[in-house]
Amino acid sequence: MPARLDESRPFQPLRIAVLTISDTRSAADDRSGDTLVERIREAGHELVDRDLVRDEAALIVARLRQWIEDPGVEVVITTGGTGVTGRDVTPEALDEVAEKKIPGFGEMFRMLSYAKIGTSALQSRADAAVAQGTYIFCLPGSPGACRDGWDEILKYQLDIRHRPCNFAELLPRLREGA
Repeated sequence: MPARLDESRPFQPLRIAVLTISDTRSAADDRSGDTLVERIREAGHELVDRDLVRDEAALIVARLRQWIEDPGVEVVITTGGTGVTGRDVTPEALDEVAEKKIPGFGEMFRMLSYAKIGTSALQSRADAAVAQGTYIFCLPGSPGACRDGWDEILKYQLDIRHRPCNFAELLPRLREGA
């Protein structure tokens, strides 16, 4: 289904942080993080922070908690650590901080991936959740997966003009009942 933007509504930039999770990458060769940063800026959002941590649950949880507690961060997008190997622990780290999971995100990501890479899409544990009013989206660690996740899902769901509904318009209500 093609995206529908209500151009009569003004765009509202979101404050987004990017976290790369990798044992092998550095800031100098983080192509997946670079892909997300480029798309975030092109869409008109504000990149408020960027970091890179090793595939260790405690490090991932600590970084996520810092951003979750920061009122200047509305969205966190991670890349890496979503596979099935022993070192892939991003979904487990997300479980430690999540208040509400968004299961449809991972399902939709795998559906889109299946159209491009077939049954290899099963190896992705892309995931998403809400924690203390902050969205967290976990994408696989390849630039292609980051392009797909942003271009096919997040670009629209983080745009308040997207119809019939979007994640951006729900931000003020995420802390209801807290």
